[in-house]
Amino acid sequence: QVQVVESGGGLVQAGGFLRLSCTASGLTFGNFNMGWFRQAPGKEREWVSSINWNGGTTLYTNSVKGRFTISRDNAKNTLSLQMNSLKPEDTAMYYCAPLRVWPATPYSDWGQGTQVTVSS
Repeated sequence: QVQVVESGGGLVQAGGFLRLSCTASGLTFGNFNMGWFRQAPGKEREWVSSINWNGGTTLYTNSVKGRFTISRDNAKNTLSLQMNSLKPEDTAMYYCAPLRVWPATPYSDWGQGTQVTVSS
């Protein structure tokens, strides 16, 4: 069974930065495209960013382009999201997931997520 564990969230002031990490098990990590998603209170979960299996292709939702960077280390089964210039609207629970369909359709093996809160 696929398991993902997200970490690295926290409380940060606007303009600050955080680095999220995701460790996956129960799958051959390097064979899967991966994505980050987020869900703000009262809103639907939304796609944030994706990276293909070898890290050669990355995509971002428009609202985070130029501020977030997705990366992966297949040797460590780890996915990362560097988040710079954070804004209050980035406040959400962040999740990682393997992708069923590129670029933004995940398998439903959600972890517990990691909370990001950006204060103004």
